[in-house]
Amino acid sequence: MSWGIDNLPYGVFSAPGQPPRVGVRYGDRVLDLTAALHDEVFAAPSLNPFMARGPAAWRDTRALIREKLTNDLPVTEPHLLPLEQVKLHMPFEVADYVDFYCSLEHASNVGRMFRPDAEPLMPNWRHLPVGYHGRSGTVVVSGTPVRRPSGQLGAGEFGPCRKLDVEAELGFVIGVPTEMGTPAGAFEDHVFGVTLVNDWSARDIQSWEYRPLGPFLAKSFATSVSPWVTPLEALPRIPGRAQDPEPLPYLRRKADWGLDLTVEILLNGEVVARPPYAAMYWTPDQMLAHLTVNGASLRTGDLFASGTISGPERGERGSLIELTWNGTDPIKLANGETRTFLEDGDTVTIRATAGDLTLGEVSGTVV
Repeated sequence: MSWGIDNLPYGVFSAPGQPPRVGVRYGDRVLDLTAALHDEVFAAPSLNPFMARGPAAWRDTRALIREKLTNDLPVTEPHLLPLEQVKLHMPFEVADYVDFYCSLEHASNVGRMFRPDAEPLMPNWRHLPVGYHGRSGTVVVSGTPVRRPSGQLGAGEFGPCRKLDVEAELGFVIGVPTEMGTPAGAFEDHVFGVTLVNDWSARDIQSWEYRPLGPFLAKSFATSVSPWVTPLEALPRIPGRAQDPEPLPYLRRKADWGLDLTVEILLNGEVVARPPYAAMYWTPDQMLAHLTVNGASLRTGDLFASGTISGPERGERGSLIELTWNGTDPIKLANGETRTFLEDGDTVTIRATAGDLTLGEVSGTVV
């Protein structure tokens, strides 16, 4: 099954009248790790203390959980709680948040829309994974309502965003920190796992504010993440996309960290796009290398995201600005309604699968 023994994503849950603690999803239940493993690190209301233990502990714990769910199930069974009886919480405390821009198709589409008479890609784009620093305090768990932001829409004009958008992304969660001044080591020595991300965007605010320093208020109002973090060990890996020109030495890949994920964007329950993560130009190991090459430190709980996932076909675009070509070609929904950008009351859900695995979905409703 998709939530079976080969998956086992981590999250934070609470039973009625009890404090939040760490668990693992197995089928339609959650395994209470504090009780099942007799380890107080899982009594914390976030994954951070466990993630800080490092890769050896992650591997050993995953092996132990698999053992208890296969060969020791009669003893483990009482610690498996039905999902409908628990509440899911933010799975980790976000230290810093960085958002990248790693889809060639997404960057090219945006370039064609806003710079129709120029090259779609900026000169630096194929030389480094472009990114910006976001706001960790507005990263929220799936299900949290997203309030429509207000801001400057042009010279002397202030008001609520009229072009509220979604961005289907994959997030990478840091477990092992680094010292300031020291670049990160191997990707798998620092990154604990992945989570689905919707980096909501106010496109009209963004188009006015982003030159010359990039996104600010258009992005900082909300970023939604799944309540489940899938361990790296569970993910099927593929070679990354070919790159031209060859990156500088610090960005050259030392292992295969391409991920063959099938992503779906649902608007009010209807699938409107299926972006392929395998098409991403920059892989997450390259993102991490670039993020820390200047000596910027990592902290347990850091989150860095891929940027919008988009493919070459129209139905593979990971944002409404691409799907509707900045509102000029509306989406037609099955109920007869159309959308250019999000309306109040709209619910967006992003979900993904990796082979036989299901990654926990991320959902939010505009209010």
